[in-house]
Amino acid sequence: MDNPYEGIREWVQQLPELVQPLGVGIAGMVPYIEGEGAAGIGIILGINPVVAALAAMIGNFLSVLAVVTISSRVREKVVAGRGNEREAPDPAAAAPSARRVKGQRRLQGWLSRFGVPGASLLAPLALPTQLTAAFFAASGVRKERVLLWQAIAIVLWTGVIAALATGLVGFLGW
Repeated sequence: MDNPYEGIREWVQQLPELVQPLGVGIAGMVPYIEGEGAAGIGIILGINPVVAALAAMIGNFLSVLAVVTISSRVREKVVAGRGNEREAPDPAAAAPSARRVKGQRRLQGWLSRFGVPGASLLAPLALPTQLTAAFFAASGVRKERVLLWQAIAIVLWTGVIAALATGLVGFLGW
């Protein structure tokens, strides 16, 4: 069976060796593609599996770092702003929507049940790491803790998918 991606693979192989992992890293920054998808795509397109996996991990982590940094700063400003209110706030404006309350309860339950480590390791099965990291940072989890466990999850899941993609490419003879 021929490789259905042969044309794209040939094009990728013609790119300078520095550009190939940069493309994988940029793909790793995209939610739902992330490190896992980017590494798999890179490997299928003929990039060295170790290079593809490392580039995908770095790209995914850099996007999570940006999200956590921004989310933490926003949370700090919101919390500081609440402490500086001099007038009585408008109760209608301050009341969160029922949907928001339900989401907050679900997230708190998730964090309570699995903790940051468990939630970080399981979340990629359903949600992008960027979204999970933003939830954690916005809920008040220290950004260093969020980054540590998101990095572990990125390395773990990207490594697993890279190994599977490498085996698949080898098995199919691509």
